[in-house]
Amino acid sequence: MNLDLLRIYLNDHLMGSVGGLELAKRARAENEGNAVGEYLASLIEELQADRATLKNVMRALGFKLDPFKQGAAWVGEKFERLKLNGRILGYSPLSRLEELELLCLGTEGRLSMWRTLRGLAGKDERLGRFDFTVHIHRAEQQRRALERLRQRAADEAFSDPEERSVLRLTPTREPG
Repeated sequence: MNLDLLRIYLNDHLMGSVGGLELAKRARAENEGNAVGEYLASLIEELQADRATLKNVMRALGFKLDPFKQGAAWVGEKFERLKLNGRILGYSPLSRLEELELLCLGTEGRLSMWRTLRGLAGKDERLGRFDFTVHIHRAEQQRRALERLRQRAADEAFSDPEERSVLRLTPTREPG
């Protein structure tokens, strides 16, 4: 097994976990009081647990964590906030949709990583002590939940503004 490439691969996934967790926290804060915010609260806990497992896998293999990649992911997530979302200031339904799409992509990446590690567990006994099947199952559940929310966010983003409150992703505000 090429441990040098595995070290790079796992550090890349750790970098992705930093950006994904920051994105999930920001999206949760912007969606407080709706279905997206409620789901993201639990997803954040699961992402933190996944990141802890990934770090444990890396330690078990004797790999050092690459602080440069983790820092770059953190900075990259902050720059991603600057992109246009159809509003000069503030959050829009397009923001929610694009955040959910990025979280979907990250979930696909995690799912692939857990499957890869499960396959490698038979080649390296240090990986055999981890139950990657649990992580695979959880990522599959996350993928389904995020896709449902993503579809609702797409419906909301591209619907007539008068119809948005029916979708119940955007909290309704009292006039005044």
